[in-house]
Amino acid sequence: MQGDLRTKLFTYHRRPITAGRRESLNFATNSSFMDLSADMVQSIILGAIFMFFIAIAWLLAEFKGMKDSINERLGINNEVIKLKLQALERFTLFADRSSLKNLVSRTSAAGMTVVDFQLQLLDTLRTEYDYNVSQQIYIEPKMWQAIGNLKDQHIFIINQLAASLPSNAAGIELSKRILEYVASTEADLSATVLSALQYEAKRIF
Repeated sequence: MQGDLRTKLFTYHRRPITAGRRESLNFATNSSFMDLSADMVQSIILGAIFMFFIAIAWLLAEFKGMKDSINERLGINNEVIKLKLQALERFTLFADRSSLKNLVSRTSAAGMTVVDFQLQLLDTLRTEYDYNVSQQIYIEPKMWQAIGNLKDQHIFIINQLAASLPSNAAGIELSKRILEYVASTEADLSATVLSALQYEAKRIF
């Protein structure tokens, strides 16, 4: 009897897998695989969404940095342009005031000799030139050279005309001689420099 029981148990455990059981096992396996695949897809999607927002945040930060950099550069450029225009304005004023006609007109020769008046004219011219020396860094080297040439030429003319008169003559005589020279010559370096300064100012814009 015990032998029959062992036979039955052995036979039970060695039973072949039927079609129904195979389908059940396959379904369970497929369900587990599908659940695993769904989890993986969901994880991939969530990861992609996370990376997308990270990329957007990075791009926004980059754009903000670029915008700040551009604004900073524009601010610097605007400041440089402002300084250049101020320098050109000051040199324009110098070129106008240092023209021989204007220089003589605004410098009184009353009670002076030719030598005194000569020295007064030269001192006025050099003082105004020196006052604007620091502005040369904001203009073109050729423009600064032209302004220096203007000053040197006017100093030369004043000295030459003063040398043509007696040193003890009245200063008004030198004033007249300078105005006569200006009226007789067509070349006016002051006007040339003023035109160059105006052109330089237009070029900035």
